[in-house]
Amino acid sequence: MVLALALTLFIATSNKTFLIVNQDVIPSFAVGSVAPVTLYFFGVVVVMAIVLFFSPLKWLKYVFKVLFTLMFAWGVLVVTDLSSPSYLTYALATAAGIVWFFWARIWLHDILLLFALAAAGLVFGFMFSPWAFMIFMLIIAVYDLLAVRFGFMVWMADKFSETTTLPAFIFPKQMKDWKLKLETVRFNELKEKDSAEREHAILGGGDIGFPLMFSVAVFFKYDLTAAVVVGVFALAGLISAFLIQIWWLKGKPMPALPPIAFLSLIGFLIATRF
Repeated sequence: MVLALALTLFIATSNKTFLIVNQDVIPSFAVGSVAPVTLYFFGVVVVMAIVLFFSPLKWLKYVFKVLFTLMFAWGVLVVTDLSSPSYLTYALATAAGIVWFFWARIWLHDILLLFALAAAGLVFGFMFSPWAFMIFMLIIAVYDLLAVRFGFMVWMADKFSETTTLPAFIFPKQMKDWKLKLETVRFNELKEKDSAEREHAILGGGDIGFPLMFSVAVFFKYDLTAAVVVGVFALAGLISAFLIQIWWLKGKPMPALPPIAFLSLIGFLIATRF
């Protein structure tokens, strides 16, 4: 989260003038837009669940792999565009996508996901007002809590891993396993094994991406200091989720977004009211 926040706020600062100049042609969402955006989000979740449940994996894995390739290439494109010539930016983005498609390793997946989330944090964070995104994130936090509680999130993660794609960070227990192919990772062990026996841990991309977007929204509405304060409190929320998982849940899956969203709200109120 520290690396993602630093990278996101760096590209936000570097692109601030460009985005402000072009804000009239970029969609924006105020508090009144939360309902349709939320409905769109849950619509995507429902469609994704139906596709994962009914579609045969033999062709579905290629569809998702292409989508993730495009997402990772787009992330590299946005992040590198601020400091590189256009031809080099497009070359790096294309190379990143191709390498991930044919040679996906855990370490490469995590790095490219970091870039993609930083890019999404810039683009989508700029579109929202802070309060609109805060309300949206609190709603998604409740969904996250229920989805983990009733096993839906673990089922989704396992289905994605069967397609050799996963919108999450993967943390192997053994250092040597960082070099493993992405398709070797399966997450049915989250349900079947105790935490001490698991070979991998995962952190959902949304647990990083949502606070990044919120920090960017705060940055453009207020300033860099306020955005950093929000990011620090979001980090405290992530740490608290990890501690709760260890001490209270004894290694069971833990929804990280609820404490992240709650402490981000506290940080936002402190940064903007005092």
